[in-house]
Amino acid sequence: MRIALAQCNSGTDPAANLELIAALTREAAAEGAELIVFGEAMMSRFGVPLGPIAQPLDGPWARGVDAVAQETGVAVIAGMFTPSGDGRVRNTLVIAVPGRQPASYDKIHLYDAFGFQESRTVAAGDEPVVVEIAGHRVGVATCYDIRFPALFTELARRGAELIAVPAAWGAGPGKVAQWQLLASARALDSATFVAAVGQALPDEEEVQSTAAPTGVGHSRISDPFGSVVADYGSGRHLGVHEIDLSVVGKARAASAVLENQRDIPRSGTNH
Repeated sequence: MRIALAQCNSGTDPAANLELIAALTREAAAEGAELIVFGEAMMSRFGVPLGPIAQPLDGPWARGVDAVAQETGVAVIAGMFTPSGDGRVRNTLVIAVPGRQPASYDKIHLYDAFGFQESRTVAAGDEPVVVEIAGHRVGVATCYDIRFPALFTELARRGAELIAVPAAWGAGPGKVAQWQLLASARALDSATFVAAVGQALPDEEEVQSTAAPTGVGHSRISDPFGSVVADYGSGRHLGVHEIDLSVVGKARAASAVLENQRDIPRSGTNH
């Protein structure tokens, strides 16, 4: 599969962000990409009220993403916000696949960590999602989800060969190293390829204007053996990469992590 990673920055104007998605997807299509993965919160960056921005999956923004996929023949995964029905929004990935209706995933693990409280404005999802793209099974997760290996092994059990992880990773001491480590660890846990795609490190004035997570870059593709296939810096970058998904079967036969995994009781008697 030829996969593109779009390490870029969203602003606060959903229409301008949609134009950016269209432009980068067309570039990726020219290089033969079958799938392009953008970051989390591509509809709008964090740090502004999300309720007025949110739209349903059949609204104009997601329909615009789908139109780009249909026009270019490239599947598109990008972060947006949808209404939750309780006054909050859902942190949603729209998954637009040529020739099919868009699918979606609502972020399960909310970023109530490192001084940020995502659950105050965002409602959690509860269903892992795997879709077929270009004849392969692709799972999805969002940003903070990458800290929870059980989600990745569940996606693998549902047939995922590749897991795309859009993010707007929060900056801070040690955070880039954690992001890189987690991307490779989740690939090992699930014996899948993991494409962890972060928003780029924004300009200094944008960083100073909000305490919300806006991205640090350092997108990465790790293979099922944990080896790094592609590794980006902090700035804006569009790359197209050929990945051999037949490696997934070889890794699962060698490590047998899915076969050998056992359920561990949450609590028990200490001896």
